[in-house]
Amino acid sequence: MTDEFKFNIGDTAVSKILELREQEPGEKDYALFLQIDGVQGNQYTYDLSFLDLDQARPDDKRIEFGELSVVIASKDVDNFNGASLDMSDDPDAPGLTMDNPNTPSPAMFGNPEDMPELTGELAEKVQTVLESQINPAIASHGGQASLVGVEGQDVYLRLGGGCQGCGMAQVTLTQGIEKALRDAVPEIGNIIDATDHASGSNPYFESSKK
Repeated sequence: MTDEFKFNIGDTAVSKILELREQEPGEKDYALFLQIDGVQGNQYTYDLSFLDLDQARPDDKRIEFGELSVVIASKDVDNFNGASLDMSDDPDAPGLTMDNPNTPSPAMFGNPEDMPELTGELAEKVQTVLESQINPAIASHGGQASLVGVEGQDVYLRLGGGCQGCGMAQVTLTQGIEKALRDAVPEIGNIIDATDHASGSNPYFESSKK
């Protein structure tokens, strides 16, 4: 028997979200849509947006908070279990804040040899796309993309050569690499950049949106 899914939004936060929802155009039935869109430090980062309920997927998680419907992306449901959304108490950082007991796998912040094994069908598919489509395309710019980790449906890429440290690296990831990977391997969850773009500092983690 699995534990019951728990996610909470404070009353003040619900009121604020409903106030923001009133500014959305049209007469659609909007829900607050939540998904994980990246990793920074040792915490997830989040994408909060309004979604027409008619566009929610059947396997997404839907929760009601009075007049507010909340939809959590199916790929991230486990990582929202036990989390709560509320208004920040910090006057220097007002707004909504997420308190989440779930954190990314510690292996993703260690050395490459500590990464999860690149085994299984998903890893093989991604590796094939990288070798046959992506790397030949970015090689002309001196770039290279390597698969360094797979966790569930999420894949971790490291950009090397001309892409490392480049201010356009995230554009390369989201507009080029992400599109090619998602077209070829639609079951991918998050695509996370595990490149150390600033030598001598902590790696920069940023995920593209699903």
